[in-house]
Amino acid sequence: MGGRQVIWQGKRVTVAGMGVSGLPAARALHGLGAEVTVVNEGADERARAQAAELTALGITVRLGDATTLPEGTELVVTAPGWRPDKPLFLAAAEAGVPVWGDVELAWRLRRPGAAPWLAVTGTNGKTTTVRMLASILRAAGLRTEAVGNIGVSLLDAVLGDEEYDVLAVELSSYQLHWAPSLRVHSAAVLNLAPDHLDWHGSMAAYAADKGRVYEGNTVACVYNAADPATEELVRAADVEEGCRAIGFTLGTPGPSQLGVVDGILVDRAFVADRQKQAQELAEIGDVNPPAPHNIANALAAAALARAYGVAPAAVRDGLRAFRPDPHRIEKVADVAGVAYVDDSKATNTHATEASLAAYDPIVWIAGGLAKGASFDDLVGGAAKRLRAVVLIGAERALIAEALARHAPEVPVVDLDRTDTGAMSAAVREAARLARPGDTVLLAPACASMDMFANYNKRGEAFADAVRELAAESG
Repeated sequence: MGGRQVIWQGKRVTVAGMGVSGLPAARALHGLGAEVTVVNEGADERARAQAAELTALGITVRLGDATTLPEGTELVVTAPGWRPDKPLFLAAAEAGVPVWGDVELAWRLRRPGAAPWLAVTGTNGKTTTVRMLASILRAAGLRTEAVGNIGVSLLDAVLGDEEYDVLAVELSSYQLHWAPSLRVHSAAVLNLAPDHLDWHGSMAAYAADKGRVYEGNTVACVYNAADPATEELVRAADVEEGCRAIGFTLGTPGPSQLGVVDGILVDRAFVADRQKQAQELAEIGDVNPPAPHNIANALAAAALARAYGVAPAAVRDGLRAFRPDPHRIEKVADVAGVAYVDDSKATNTHATEASLAAYDPIVWIAGGLAKGASFDDLVGGAAKRLRAVVLIGAERALIAEALARHAPEVPVVDLDRTDTGAMSAAVREAARLARPGDTVLLAPACASMDMFANYNKRGEAFADAVRELAAESG
């Protein structure tokens, strides 16, 4: 801690926001001897309580005014969700004051010889892939943790007493935007689809922020061979000498790729002779669930683990030990020969496209808050798999219109309800429409806040309704 104390002692730092990253950042910087001022847009009861705790430590807090830069500020540390066009950041730029996010701060505060980072970003699949990666690393006997935009905060990981060999790090586009000096061991961009464009301003800016994860990689830049935009980001990155581009594919891998051959996950990247050799890593059945997009996640996790030198057996054992998050392609029950699957976490069209690709035929439950999305491509691509559709939520009409255009023969039940009890009605309608061998899939393609507190509550409502149905059928 001593060396860092000299750097931070008396440094005037403004922390923007008192959320899950702002509070730890303020405390950490204060502990390092910085003169910390926290600015926060809100001044509600919760904010006042948090401000009182910080003030008791000797930290200055300014509630309800986060537009002007406190006098003498030498550095701004921001919560990742704050948009770059906020007046505070414009004022910082004008004054020549750097702006860091929590990831940048954590990167700068690492101890000498600290654990290297294996980083994952992408529009969808980040959390699953990082948790798979951590499971593989643990199976290899390594001290690790899933951190970043998931689980343990990066600041806690780098400043805490726990010692790690390597960290599996999930990074959002917001976090990457505010992390200019981040340089990780190896990184993966899983996929790119339009998301958060209101924050980034354009698809090009969003992609560029995702691509920052490759900057300065030392061993491997892992990309999705089915998504050329991810490979373009590798080509554009300034990496260390000897760093390699490693692709993953659901097909037969070429040299320097991981892929699938006859139901086996294989590695043609981290072997002695990439032209002639392929190393078996695991079977498709070792991936839970073995949906196509989840196999892609497993290959990306395996590529990062192999880049770190993990043995093939640990990849297999780690994938077998992995359990997916609730509400992410989670099978709830079989009722009368019909499978009921909860993918409430599919809150955008890209995630839902992957979910729909995993089953056939499907009775699809969808709808909610569309967040400005268009559903034509999603419906057009899935039309042949759909037995029927049950629509719920405030903006279900947008999906109904896409279905009328691209799947007019598919029966649609439009539940004109946004109350929480609508989920039970939706499950019963789906059960009526389904036949033995079908899958009833909750993959809403929309946010949940029109009806539920979050996607977890929406998934729980679905699972409760399915269990109720199973009890009546049993």
